Amino acid sequence: MYLTLFDGADGRVMRPRENVKIFTGSSNPLLAEAVCRLLDLPLGAVTLSRFASGETYAHFGESVRGADVYVIQSFSHPVNENFVELLVMIDALKRSSAGMINVIIPYFGYARQEKQDMPREPIAAKMVADVLTTVGAERVITMDLHSAAIQGFFNIPVDHMTALDLFCDYLRGKDLTNAVVVSPDAGRAKTAERFATYLDLPFALMNKRRPKHNEAEITHVIGDVKGKIPIIIEDMIDTGGTIIKVVDGLVENGARPEVILLATHAVFSDPARVRLMHPSIREVVVTDTLPVQQLSQQIPKLRLVSTAPLFAETIHRIHNNRSITMLFGESSRQPEPDTSGEDAGSCT
Repeated sequence: MYLTLFDGADGRVMRPRENVKIFTGSSNPLLAEAVCRLLDLPLGAVTLSRFASGETYAHFGESVRGADVYVIQSFSHPVNENFVELLVMIDALKRSSAGMINVIIPYFGYARQEKQDMPREPIAAKMVADVLTTVGAERVITMDLHSAAIQGFFNIPVDHMTALDLFCDYLRGKDLTNAVVVSPDAGRAKTAERFATYLDLPFALMNKRRPKHNEAEITHVIGDVKGKIPIIIEDMIDTGGTIIKVVDGLVENGARPEVILLATHAVFSDPARVRLMHPSIREVVVTDTLPVQQLSQQIPKLRLVSTAPLFAETIHRIHNNRSITMLFGESSRQPEPDTSGEDAGSCT
């Protein structure tokens, strides 16, 4: 993957990398460090602490005046503290005359509250978008939102990345002769069908209903899963309750008890770790949008795919005003035209 911030194709430097500064909040520093290594850039100096009262404090230890700044912060546990920490960092950057404030949120919290399912409920995802914009974020880069419509909650550019290519690359080293891609519900059907097309595999759909939060009931399976190895594609695993119902439903319908579970965001709220030890699950493949690197010893079947190359390439292309269309999945991979003077797009 082409990661240098210099483009020598026409013998000139497009923009100096000294104008790029990358900082991280406290939610996922290992991912930020990996991104910086790939770009051959130092991780910016910032002090983050808490007052005795619990209030968040941030101080940047270097000048950001006129710089293109990227702040990497996932909404991992504790979600509210990490959200406020990001807001405080953005405010400090804005008041320090940063040239452009780009916020990389690998896992966008509150994304499941994107609509009203009952009267008098909040649309918290919209509230989060409004607050980020008001504080001073000028671009948001995120991955596999629970609902793609959340992009429309922002009045600033949103680059919505996907981990599908990363999962494709992982699976291509395996024997998929007798596999089937399974969407755990109708909401993921389009993504799962696209994934099945990438891998040239059949597609099946589970139908479920949710009697309450973090609970699901499987009603029936649409598609042929009998005798096949299911590959379940999800945007996140929270408590794992829904996944277990899907796995049991597949096995009851004749699928082989060798499920490969793919999920971009490993939220892993209790009792997810226990549930993922289910004997019918062969592998659990997740990315590092959330800090799960230390969990491999607790969950032996856990496999980690890094998103750092994708975020590093995104930073490179945005900084150099180049298209990022090719990063949105295999269906958009094609020979790239000369974009030396092209503005980077937001959503595609």
